[in-house]
Amino acid sequence: MPKIKTLIVDDQKILTQGLKMILDLEEDIEVTAVASNGQEALSLCHWQCPDVILMDIKMPIMNGVEATEKISALFPGTRIIILTTFHDKEFIFDALKKGACGYLLKESPPEKILEAVRTVYQGGSILQPSIASKVIEEFSRLSPVPKEKDPRMNLLTEREIEILTLIGDGKNNKEIASALYLSEGTVRNHVTHILEKLDLRDRTQLAIFAIRNHLIP
Repeated sequence: MPKIKTLIVDDQKILTQGLKMILDLEEDIEVTAVASNGQEALSLCHWQCPDVILMDIKMPIMNGVEATEKISALFPGTRIIILTTFHDKEFIFDALKKGACGYLLKESPPEKILEAVRTVYQGGSILQPSIASKVIEEFSRLSPVPKEKDPRMNLLTEREIEILTLIGDGKNNKEIASALYLSEGTVRNHVTHILEKLDLRDRTQLAIFAIRNHLIP
């Protein structure tokens, strides 16, 4: 089974060493290189294109947002996770617009970082739960409207679309149940079915899906 080739990009040597140690302990993940800035990461991608990049934002020479834009354009198969200390939604949202498929805070536990690497490698996205709502709100306000809806929308029933819309609006199961006059158990079952139909793994991904498919006004 091929390992997930991972590149760490951060100008803090202690952090990169710690991350490398954590990732290299996993049988399915291999850190193939470490870079101290975005320009170095871009150069590395030309000769050793990684599957996943863990990218800091503020770095010398070329920051993580600029590097994300360039790498995403040249190497669309490479998945980029922003790993940052910043809660500033403008930084994070800019990175997501430039091609990042998620972000985490550096304070995240090792198991969350490992989960993120595996999730994005499999085509998913991941957002830090503590500020995901801010990012989703900003994405909804500023994101360009896609020309066509995702064909997976056709798999959903009218009720499931109603629930997906409320998830995209930030509602929890209790609030959805109240709005639609359903029990919380029924809502949970619907959410499970929606996740299965759309091949998504969590509510954050559902919210992003709802926004990208025009369910949120």
